[in-house]
Formats: sequence, structure tokens, C-alpha cells
Amino acid sequence: MYEAAAGVQVFGYIVILVVGVACAAGLIWAFRMGFKVRRREPGPPRPEEQPRMPSTGPVRETLEMREPDEVPRAAGDGERLTPYQVGNVGSRRAEDQRRMRWSPGSGGSFGGGGGGRT
Repeated sequence: MYEAAAGVQVFGYIVILVVGVACAAGLIWAFRMGFKVRRREPGPPRPEEQPRMPSTGPVRETLEMREPDEVPRAAGDGERLTPYQVGNVGSRRAEDQRRMRWSPGSGGSFGGGGGGRT
């Protein structure tokens, strides 16, 4: 009776040992595979390949007034526009580049208490 119980217990230890060895072999295989892939990749860029500042100096941001670009209409009622016909820019540069200023008597925000434009 004791020998049968010991045999089952030894079988469990052997299964655990086999699973552990399989996991270790899998990790070693994954490390070697990653090492080979890394070796095939190009190296880091050399100093002369790094980006350079333009000869005109650093690029500054620009401030300009924009106005919405109208969405083109389809030729017929049954037609529809495709994405390349609509375009990708939702606004364009405004003709008048003067900044809009706040004028007294105009409401600045919703519920701001102003009477609105009169």
C-alpha cells in the first residue's frame, strides 16, 4: 500500500521536473531568438546622421487667423462625395489677418451677464 502511494508521488515530482525543464528551455530559446533578431536590425544612427537645425535657425510658431473651409457639394442629389474629394484640411488662411477684439457691450461668455451685441 505504501509502495503504490510512493509511486504516484514520484510521478508527480517527475511531471513537475519535466514542466520546469520545458519552461527553462522555452525561455532560453526565446532569448536566443530575440538575440538573433536584434543582431539583424540596423544599428543606432551615427552622429552625422542625426537631425540638424536649419540654416535659418530654429523654427518658430506662427500666429494666423483661420476660417472654415467650405465642404464641396455633390453634383447631383443621388451622388455622394468620397474622402479624396472632400480634402483633408478643415480650415484655410483668412484674408483678413487682423485679430478680433472684444467690444464693449458684447457678451463674453454664456451667462456672462452682457446684453449681447446691439
